[in-house]
Amino acid sequence: MNDQAQDAQGAHPAVGAPAAGHPGTYATHPIDPSAERGWGTITHVVPLVATVASAGTLGFVGSLVIYLLYKDRGPFVRANAANSLNIQIMTGIVLLVSFPLMLLLVGFLTYPLALVYAVVMHVIGAIKANNGEWWTPPLTPQFVR
Repeated sequence: MNDQAQDAQGAHPAVGAPAAGHPGTYATHPIDPSAERGWGTITHVVPLVATVASAGTLGFVGSLVIYLLYKDRGPFVRANAANSLNIQIMTGIVLLVSFPLMLLLVGFLTYPLALVYAVVMHVIGAIKANNGEWWTPPLTPQFVR
């Protein structure tokens, strides 16, 4: 670690410790562009796996955790984390609407379609993030930016 990252006593600040001179803010360490591409890909892969493994119920948690942890690490990873979270929010809304629609038998069609949509959007997002391309998923409102 370089000398600039040390405080006045020569100690290294703890990760997540308040930044010197900025009360209430926390020190976040920006990541390099290649790591941003990797984390951009991970922001789509983790919710994809969680969505498939839990039939759509845990993908939101993966997206939210990654968004909260990495949103301030770089613009590319923030955009991908926000896209991932927006996909999961939209999927969650459709899944919640699908439950009462199951009484009319329509929900048995909309529920799997929402899961397929989420899987396809996360696969496309992961590929685009891995290639370093900026992307906004179609048919997805921007709840989180």
